[in-house]
Amino acid sequence: MEFNKLTLHAVLERAAENFSGRTAVSLFNSNAITYGEFKQKVETVKKFLKNGGIIAGDKVAILSENQPNWAIAHFAITTMGAISVPIMTEFHQNEVHHIIRHSESKAVFVSAKYFNKIEDLENDNLQTRILLEDFSVIPPDTKNDFLKQVVADGLKEFAKIKEAALKFIGVIPDEVNEESIAEILYTSGTTGHSKGVILTHKNIVADALATLRIVDMTEDDRLLSILPLFHTIESTLGLVIPFIAGASVAYLDKPPTAAALLPALAKVKPTVMLAVPLVIEKIYRMKILPEINKKFLVRSLYRIPAVRKKLNKVAAKKLHKTFGGELKMLCIGGAALAADVERFLSEGGFPYAIGYGLTETSPLVTGTPPSSVRFRSAGKVIPGMQIKINKPDHKTGEGEIFINGPNVMKGYYKDPEKTKEVFDENGWFKSGDLGVIDEDGYLFIKGRSKNVIIGPNGKNIYPEEIESIINEMPYVLESLVVERSGDLVARIHLNYEQIDAEFSIGKRNESSAREIINKILSDLFVQINVRVNTFSKIKKVIEQREPFEKTPTLKIKRYHYLE
Repeated sequence: MEFNKLTLHAVLERAAENFSGRTAVSLFNSNAITYGEFKQKVETVKKFLKNGGIIAGDKVAILSENQPNWAIAHFAITTMGAISVPIMTEFHQNEVHHIIRHSESKAVFVSAKYFNKIEDLENDNLQTRILLEDFSVIPPDTKNDFLKQVVADGLKEFAKIKEAALKFIGVIPDEVNEESIAEILYTSGTTGHSKGVILTHKNIVADALATLRIVDMTEDDRLLSILPLFHTIESTLGLVIPFIAGASVAYLDKPPTAAALLPALAKVKPTVMLAVPLVIEKIYRMKILPEINKKFLVRSLYRIPAVRKKLNKVAAKKLHKTFGGELKMLCIGGAALAADVERFLSEGGFPYAIGYGLTETSPLVTGTPPSSVRFRSAGKVIPGMQIKINKPDHKTGEGEIFINGPNVMKGYYKDPEKTKEVFDENGWFKSGDLGVIDEDGYLFIKGRSKNVIIGPNGKNIYPEEIESIINEMPYVLESLVVERSGDLVARIHLNYEQIDAEFSIGKRNESSAREIINKILSDLFVQINVRVNTFSKIKKVIEQREPFEKTPTLKIKRYHYLE
């Protein structure tokens, strides 16, 4: 696949020319938009923005759940040379206001669902608020209740304003080149600090093209999009790549709960999906494992590797049917996948692939197709990119992962000091992740460098590795290992649904129920310390009654539990 220019403008032009009549995007339960129609809509929105005074280099924010108009707005902004600022919908209102101010956004596309987050925003720089549902201008001083009524009435109230805004005189040409900034993504990391990652057109398109050299995607493929588009996993891998390949994308505009996901899977029958580990881990722990554990004989036989493999094949075949029966690749990234869940997918023959990357790398750095997956690995470096282990340990080979290539960001917006910190003197990006590369070039992630705990004997303790062991254990949904006064403490969120199914907790008095829970925690304490290294033994197990607080990409907010 050759491009004269590595820009989103070139991606859209090529898609509209080569795949004009094919479906580009849709909500899974509504009318589809072809590539030809998509480009026409993008041109209309660009005209609308230009007539409103937006020029190349201006920032335009997007605050919305996934929907086709999100993609249209994003392409309209970026292909005219303006800069897209996708905002995480889970951000608190104060953080949303901060991002719009910090980015100096002159306009914001907002869905009716999230208008309340900017309803009271006071910002002289923000000139226009645009309703994403129909691309109409929201008049100043509009209140949330009134907006909801306008949407309920079919948006007639804003029709004249929209018509006036489209009366465009003259032509302002698009101004886009490879080094133009395409988007500024404000990350919500596990440290609690939000940084604006600057990605150019070349960063994004180079990463997409490199990824397409290791995965097979064509115009016959169908994606069901369940990850938020404000994250680069979805906006690059789930939007730009399908547009290059001519595939179709169906959006799930709700959180991927079983009630929302199952009908969508049945209708779309996706051939490709992107997911963070928590999605597949929940399916395994809530649906598959309980079926195995509910009968004593099956539970006992499952411990025998040969029997386990046969049971996993049966369960994985059923899971594949649940996913629509035509899935050829489930791409998993964004965090580490639990070992027992990967073992299930691997032994069951489920078509999965694991990749590694960061927002700062547009995102993908390493990965492999399902046919080349190596257990517990994040794959090999994708074509055109480079990775190296900086100052590897002479015994283990472990060290910080450094990255170089056309996919690496320009820096953090308005933060030259932080930008300088994450690049070495030769321009390599310091990922902050620790890993090791085997003799065949496969990367294995050990954990975040900032999470490493130094044991009493000076050895490095990776809490993520202990958590992976804990998460495999009976009755565990997820866990977090932290240091307290020199000791390791494990916080564990139990699978209360499974415990209730086995022990009828809900029918017992409080004392009896507590006794069962305490026994489970006590058993886990023993099992953990049998499985881990001597220097990684934990001193205490704490029950985490509520699910852990998470970032929008479903990583545990580790910093919340360090005190």
